[in-house]
Amino acid sequence: MVVAANSTPILTLAEYLNYDNGTEARHELENGKLVQMPPESELNVRITSFLFAFFLNQGIPSYRVRMGTEIVVTGARATTRFPDLMVLSEELATALVGATRSTVMPDMPPPALVVEIVSPGQEKRDYRYKRSEYAARGIGEYWIVDGSQEKVTILTWVDGLYEEQVYTGDRAIASSLLGVLDLTARKIFQGT
Repeated sequence: MVVAANSTPILTLAEYLNYDNGTEARHELENGKLVQMPPESELNVRITSFLFAFFLNQGIPSYRVRMGTEIVVTGARATTRFPDLMVLSEELATALVGATRSTVMPDMPPPALVVEIVSPGQEKRDYRYKRSEYAARGIGEYWIVDGSQEKVTILTWVDGLYEEQVYTGDRAIASSLLGVLDLTARKIFQGT
C-alpha cells in the first residue's frame, strides 16, 4: 500500500479486494482511494426495484439481473463501481459461477447493460466519469436514470463510442438489447 502526501492510502486492486474494516459500510475504489458509499435514497431504491422487476418481466433470467454486483473499471489507478443494476451476458454469468466475490474482474466479459440512478449532487459522476469508465469496458448499453430531471438517457455502444438517446414523458424507451419497450420515463417515475 502506497501512502500519498496527504496521508490517504492508495490501494492496489488486490489490496482493495482484500480490504475489510469490520463494518457493513460499502466502498468503491476511485483511482486507488477508498470512497465510502452513502446510503441510497428511497427514490433510488424504488427506481432500482421497479427496473429489476421490469427486466425480469422481459424474460431475462433472474441469475442475469443483478443488484450489488461490483465491476472493475479503468482509471488513473485501480477503480471499481457498484452500478445500481446490471444485466449480465450469458458469458459473464458463466464466468461468475463459483466466484467468492460478486465482482466483474478485468479478465471477464463486460455486462450487457448497466443502470445508474443519479444521486443528488452526483450528476458529474454518473453522466461523465462513469460514462467513460463503462465505455472503456465496452459495456453495450448504459442507462442513466435521473429522477430530479425525470429523464432516462440510454447510451448505446456503436463503433467504439456511446451514442446517446434521451427519453422523457411518454416516449417509449428503445434498447439495443431489448428492443422497443413498453416503458417510458413517466412509467419509471410514477411506478415508484
